[in-house]
Amino acid sequence: MEKVFRALNELLAYAKNNLELSEKNADYVLNGLLPVLGLETFVPMEIDCSETRPEKPLNELLDACTEEGLFEEGDRDRIADQVMGALSLLPQATDEKFHAVMEQEGSKAATEWFYDYSVKSDYVKKSALDKNPRFESEGLIITINKAKPEFRDPKKAASGNSVKGGYPKCVICHQNEGFSGRNKRTLRTVDVVLDGQKWFWQFSPYGYFYQHGIAVNYEHIPMHVDRGTFTRLMDFVDLFPHYFIGSNAPLERIGGSVLAHDHYQGGGEILPMHKAKAAFVLKNKKYPSVLLEVVDWAATVVRIVSKDRNVIEEIGDAIRQKWVDYEDRAKGIVPYSEQGAHNAISPTVVKTARGYEMSVILRSNVTSEEFPDGVFHVHPEFQVIKKESIGLIEAQGLFILPGRLEKQLGDLEDLIVEGKPLTEELKDFALVWDEVKALCGGDLGKENVHRAVKKELGSICNRILGNVAVFKDKKDTVAFVRDLGFELC
Repeated sequence: MEKVFRALNELLAYAKNNLELSEKNADYVLNGLLPVLGLETFVPMEIDCSETRPEKPLNELLDACTEEGLFEEGDRDRIADQVMGALSLLPQATDEKFHAVMEQEGSKAATEWFYDYSVKSDYVKKSALDKNPRFESEGLIITINKAKPEFRDPKKAASGNSVKGGYPKCVICHQNEGFSGRNKRTLRTVDVVLDGQKWFWQFSPYGYFYQHGIAVNYEHIPMHVDRGTFTRLMDFVDLFPHYFIGSNAPLERIGGSVLAHDHYQGGGEILPMHKAKAAFVLKNKKYPSVLLEVVDWAATVVRIVSKDRNVIEEIGDAIRQKWVDYEDRAKGIVPYSEQGAHNAISPTVVKTARGYEMSVILRSNVTSEEFPDGVFHVHPEFQVIKKESIGLIEAQGLFILPGRLEKQLGDLEDLIVEGKPLTEELKDFALVWDEVKALCGGDLGKENVHRAVKKELGSICNRILGNVAVFKDKKDTVAFVRDLGFELC
C-alpha cells in the first residue's frame, strides 16, 4: 500500500499548492476520500508536488489503486472525478473568489484565475486539448477535435438535450454542478447578471478555443433570440470586454446541440469573422452614430457598429424581425412551412475601439428534396469533411472537424506521396484527392502534400460557409438592409 499512500500524499500536496485546499480542511477532505478509494487507513508523508496540472499525480494515484485492486479499471473516470471534486473549492467559495479577484484586479484577471483553476481541477481537459491538430488556412482556423464524438445523424446530436430521469432537466442546467451522474463533480460556475437576470458562466471541458465557455440562464427555458438577447450580449461584453459572446440560432440543424436551455457561447479568442473587413458600408440618417457593414465573409453577415447600445438593440431587432418573415423562393428562402419556422439569426458581439460590433448572421434551416439535410447546410460533396450542423463557432470561422480525419487525411497524403491510387476505403475523398493533387503541381514531396491538404481543408470550409450563406451575392445582402432605410456610403 505504500505506493498508494505516497501517491495520495502527493495529490494532497498538489491540491494545497494549486486548488487552495487549506490546512484546516485537509484532514476533513482526506477522510472523505479514503472510502472513495477503498481505504480504511492512511500514512502521512512529507511529500511536496511541483506539478501545476493534475494528470501526473492523479494518474499515479489511480494506477496505484488499480494495482492494489482497490477498484476496477472501468471505474477510473468516476473515481478521478470524485477525487478531484472533493479536492476542489466548493461552488460558493469558487464564486466568491472569482468576484473578489474581479473587484480587486478586474474581469480579465478574474477569468484568467477561473480558467486556470478549472484546468488545475481537471474540469478543463487542457492536456487533451493541446493534442488536437490546429492551424490557420485560407483565413479560417481549422481544428481536428480528437476528444469530441462526431454526430453524423442530426437526431443523435439533438439527443444531448434530454437527460434520463429528468434531473437535471438538461446537460447545461445549473443542477449539473457537482452532479455524479455525468461526472460533473469538478464543474464550477460563477454568477453573472445579464439584463437584470441571474445567469452563470462556466468553461467547456473540451473547449474549441482559448477560454471557451458558456453563459447559461439559471431558468430552464428554451433557446430564443429577441431584443433582450442583444441587451444581454452587450451586458456580457461590458462585464468581460476581452471576450466575445454570441447566441446560436434557436432552430434545429443550425442552432447547436442544446436548444432546450437558453445559453450563449463565448471566450477569450477573437474569431476570424470578427476580423473580416466590410464589403459594403451603409448609413441611415435616423441613426447617425451607426455604421452598418455587409461583411466580406462567405456566410451572410451584417455588422452593426456603434457606441450606442440602445441603437444597436433597435437595429439588431429590426434585422431579426425582417429576416424571420423574409421570403425569396427563387433563392430557396422559405420562412415557414408545415415543419415550422425556418429563418433565424445568430448574433455575436465584440467590444473594440469603435464601440460594440454586433454581427448578425442570417440563417435558414429549410430543407428540400434536393437537400434533405438543409438547403443552407453543408452540401453532400463536402460532408466527408464536415457533416454536422454549422453552428455559431464555425459560422465565425473556427471549424471543428471530426477526429477520424487525422488518420484518413494522413493515409491520403501517404498515397499521394507514394504515387499509389486512391483506395476503396477513401473513395469518398475523391474530390479532396483531385484538388490536393492539383494544388501540389509537380511537387509530390511529403511536406508539399501536407501543406496542400491544409490549404484544401481551408478551401472546403470556406465553401461550406458559402453553402450556409442565404445570400450568395453580397449585393443581395445590401438590398436586404436597404429596405430598413440604410444607404451605401
